[in-house]
Amino acid sequence: MQELKSIDSDQNKVLLIFDGLDECKLPLDFQNNETCCDAHESTSVDVLLTNLIKGNLLPSALLWITTRPAAANRIPPECFYRVTEVRGFNDQQKEEYFTKKILDKSLASRITTHMKSSRSLYILCHIPVICWIVATVLQGLLVEACSNEIPCTLTQMYCNLVALQLRMKSKRSQSTNQSKSEDDIIQKLGQLAFQQLETGNLVFYEEDLKEIGIDVSEASEYSSWFTEIFKEESVLHQKRIFCFVHLSVQEFLAALFVFLTFQRSGKNLLDKSLLARLSLKGRSSINLYKSAVDRALQSQNGHLDLFLRFLLGISLESNQAALKGLTQTQAGSSSEDIQRTVQYIKEKIREYPSPQRCINLFHCLNELNDNTLVQEIQSYLSLGSIQVRNLTPTQWSALAFVLLTSQEDLDVFELKKYVQSDGGLLRLLPVVKLSKIARLDGCNLTDKCCEALASVIGSSSSLVELDLSDNNLQDSGVKLLSKGLGNPHCKLEILR
Repeated sequence: MQELKSIDSDQNKVLLIFDGLDECKLPLDFQNNETCCDAHESTSVDVLLTNLIKGNLLPSALLWITTRPAAANRIPPECFYRVTEVRGFNDQQKEEYFTKKILDKSLASRITTHMKSSRSLYILCHIPVICWIVATVLQGLLVEACSNEIPCTLTQMYCNLVALQLRMKSKRSQSTNQSKSEDDIIQKLGQLAFQQLETGNLVFYEEDLKEIGIDVSEASEYSSWFTEIFKEESVLHQKRIFCFVHLSVQEFLAALFVFLTFQRSGKNLLDKSLLARLSLKGRSSINLYKSAVDRALQSQNGHLDLFLRFLLGISLESNQAALKGLTQTQAGSSSEDIQRTVQYIKEKIREYPSPQRCINLFHCLNELNDNTLVQEIQSYLSLGSIQVRNLTPTQWSALAFVLLTSQEDLDVFELKKYVQSDGGLLRLLPVVKLSKIARLDGCNLTDKCCEALASVIGSSSSLVELDLSDNNLQDSGVKLLSKGLGNPHCKLEILR
């Protein structure tokens, strides 16, 4: 690092930019790291970072830290001055994107209409890259008329994306006499994706590519899957760094690799036991799916949520058909294994791991084409009988999923329209988090719900008004809520 003279001088205004906190492998031990106040004192990078963030070192300097939301909690709330969230497309911007991306207005209209009918996909389209994937896949399918079934789930969309990229790769190979097989490419990229997902890495280096047999000089063959970026790690040289075009592509390829490995050899890469790692063809796939569910639920930040959705979606023969020669549909998961997996997921929903993990489990059921819980709640809502029903906790979670994926505006959420209890609120917290106004008044709430509610208050980027009047929160509950109000992420303006 070049020496910067007078960096700690009051005459100079210093701005330090830390880009990608979520990729930082340092422990960032704010509680136990030694205090450092001297900019000229030699110490570890970890100690330097924690003291810069706490303001002990260069207290007049400005710090700008970028990160994915899941990693933001690594920094103590009192160290934040301002939090800015970069949001994706709103519904109007999604339509604008499809209209501008697809010049054929009739085709753009068909794609937009289809996406609106597939709510889980349409919601994900707030991410611009997902919009690109959807437009690319659907435009190819509808123009080429190469499929009678238009993708309605996330896995269907990505299976068709892989098929599209492989067709493009095959055409390029014919024109350039390249001989890399489709299976070889997917295996290597899948192995890379899974290894990096296991270690929590979003970027990888030349040595990572060489380790799995990808020649960097042939990287153009894989250009559809990852982009090359350059990062100056010193003033003397540049080190080549790679990443997948989007994290969801990495998660899909990782899931496909795990599935193919099990299908071909019987190895369960998600089970750390020695027996599961041994090759043994003919094993029941239920243990693989149970391992995946368990691993995803153990994740504190949900980094395996999409991976799980993809893995379960790939288990369906209808999705494997889109991948043609890559999977062996005759040796695919049996309908009995699929049904046992569905029942296992429903058991986990009853156990209630957390609000967000529950919502993802419903997405998983959707990938497996099981909508029985959702349809039951939708029938209650259509009949207007939801209030008189004595809903189970599982049905409350299903209600949360239905509300989150409905086309109705979530600006105002009134809890008493659905349930009046702590347990009901806890299951419906994901809806509260996405609402602008949450009316929870007169719902028999106690201090039992306040800790979880405080977490929502302190992390929601939407909630600006909250009504908790006519409840029995007591002083202990109010004290818990105050922690959420003191969080720098809190956007609440009105509290009753």
